[in-house]
Amino acid sequence: MIQDIFPSKLKNEYESVEVAESDNLFIFNEEGKVLLGSRGESVVFPVEREVKHDSAIYLFSVDGDRYFLGFGNIEFQKDGFTYFSIREVRDRFAGKEVYAVFTAYHLWKWYSDNLFCGKCTERLMPDQKERALRCPKCGNVIYPRINPAVIVGVTKGDYLLITRYRTGYGNNALVAGFTEIGETLEETVAREVMEETGIKVKNIRYYKSQPWGMAQDILVGFYCDADGNDQIRMDENELKYAEWVKREDIVLQPNNLSLTNEMMRMFKEGKV
Repeated sequence: MIQDIFPSKLKNEYESVEVAESDNLFIFNEEGKVLLGSRGESVVFPVEREVKHDSAIYLFSVDGDRYFLGFGNIEFQKDGFTYFSIREVRDRFAGKEVYAVFTAYHLWKWYSDNLFCGKCTERLMPDQKERALRCPKCGNVIYPRINPAVIVGVTKGDYLLITRYRTGYGNNALVAGFTEIGETLEETVAREVMEETGIKVKNIRYYKSQPWGMAQDILVGFYCDADGNDQIRMDENELKYAEWVKREDIVLQPNNLSLTNEMMRMFKEGKV
């Protein structure tokens, strides 16, 4: 999956440090596209000495390489660099740098969505001790938003419930959805499967989790079994495809970045 970068390691503890000339810099435009160069399937990042900007804030490090987020008026002129959408990064590149891009996007989205205090409208300022935004007027503190969501592998003997979304990502997927207020993750599993496919489930069991910066999510994977009637009643507003597919006939996604693909592969290979 995207976070499986061992022996490399993401060090995401906040540090109040100044950017150095050799540090990597993330630059996002208003559409959320990121400025990158490329070397084959590898990402090349702009570095501080190449970019003029108003300010930069530390994000994280990977294997000692530090990454910062640039803000304000940006001036950068270097051949071979262009703006990529996060989906284009997912489809085109490989390696630990893709995980860095997804994580940086998650933080950029939070910073860009929280410019002013929701209580008093004062402009928020980065806290100097932790990853937070603090209002200098009323003291309101905003922490990064992480959306809990479930990925569900619904099984029926040697069959897995495969779906495709109505819009957006076009490859095979599993039932998925966000956890609502006052709801457990297991309750989310049962509700989402019922809403999207009309299938009642039992024996809900946790598999694994995954950070997914593209949507500011923490994805939580579960397997469960169809309970009783297995006739699919698909929600056509959410899905364009929902079918029981036998293990050997499952078509996987084109890369191994997602928890969804790993769960489909585990079932396909008879490991679940």
